[in-house]
Amino acid sequence: MTQPAGARANVRGVGSPSVRVTALATAAAFGAYFSMYAFRKPFTAASYSGASWGGVDAKTLLVAAQVLGYTLSKFIGIRVVSQLPRRARARTLLALVGAAHLALLGFALAPLPWQLVFLFLNGLPLGMVFGLVLGFLEGRRHTEIMAAGLCASFIVADGATKTLGAWLLAQGVAENWMPFTAGALFAAPLVVCVALLQRAPEPDAADVASRSERAPMDAAERAAFLKRHGRGLALIVVAYLALTTLRSLRADFAPELWRALGEVAAPRVFTSSELLVALGVVIATASTVRIQDNRRAFLASISISVAGLGLCLVALVLQALELLSPFGFMVALGLGLYLPYVAVHATLFERLVAMTRDRGTIGFLMYLADSFGYLGYVAVMFGREVLRERGDVLEFFVVAAALGALLAAACFVLAGRWFAARAAPPA
Repeated sequence: MTQPAGARANVRGVGSPSVRVTALATAAAFGAYFSMYAFRKPFTAASYSGASWGGVDAKTLLVAAQVLGYTLSKFIGIRVVSQLPRRARARTLLALVGAAHLALLGFALAPLPWQLVFLFLNGLPLGMVFGLVLGFLEGRRHTEIMAAGLCASFIVADGATKTLGAWLLAQGVAENWMPFTAGALFAAPLVVCVALLQRAPEPDAADVASRSERAPMDAAERAAFLKRHGRGLALIVVAYLALTTLRSLRADFAPELWRALGEVAAPRVFTSSELLVALGVVIATASTVRIQDNRRAFLASISISVAGLGLCLVALVLQALELLSPFGFMVALGLGLYLPYVAVHATLFERLVAMTRDRGTIGFLMYLADSFGYLGYVAVMFGREVLRERGDVLEFFVVAAALGALLAAACFVLAGRWFAARAAPPA
């Protein structure tokens, strides 16, 4: 039942959640999602040189096929993730990754163009994994800490699993079989981590009092939530679309950006920059767990997001003035983009549901934003070959980053004002 907007619970003195439970759940969530990346990303380490279909090189087509499946999965996840009960979460998660692994087996055995179909089928189930993992963590007094750990996994797993793919190729594994082999190496860790998540206790009474009860949402409940909060959510979705597009540009064009800045990005340099970004993001995001009032925490998350985008703009100005090293520029830019990106995942929607006390889940809101955000990723994917041929990646990225950061910051500020006006101020 919906309670008045802004209702909240003062939970001082109720006792802190178990540090052991928080630590184990965070580690299990990190491990589960990191393992999923081994079923998704290693294939991009192969060149598939010499192969083409319809006049387009195979690598471009294969990446496009998987991303299209992954994007469609986000739209499907709006319904599936939001209404799946806890008891079915673990087995559904393992079944989805298992289906993705079978698709990699088909990829290994089939020729082009059938490989495109199998990579589409590989991406189709994997897009729902994040929401299922996040479902084990939401609605708790330490959700921000656990979700920050989960988000750290996708910051570092992208590069790490590509490195795994390159290593397997160096060991003599054939290009077509490398993705399936990489997934097989992480099957056991995935099962262990999901089993640990399933064993984590459900939110206790103090968690529910602090953050509200989280229950599956049917279609009518999803529609009611959107009717009440649609305008504010639309602003967050637009900001998230801009963030996802910029994050994708930075990730997909990382080698070109490093070269344009005058430095060749050795794997260790790229890894070092991403580890620093992940560390900064985790610290900033997890710090909001200390704010007990949900309205204040929501607005603090908005502030962190705007501050991150401000850091992006400062980095762009300093780079234009040649006052920032290439490494410093890439780290500052990554930190500035990931601060709001992870805030949406870990804090913003968590505290929004807790602040309104409406029946809702992070999974529903996250997949609503993610589905549109990945449309921006698709646009980047189809435009990247044109940019590479023109050779002006850095110039284009600087302009896109400046415009995108300004748009996202404006949307976050307006969303904060919209929700703050509808939530009761703290007593």
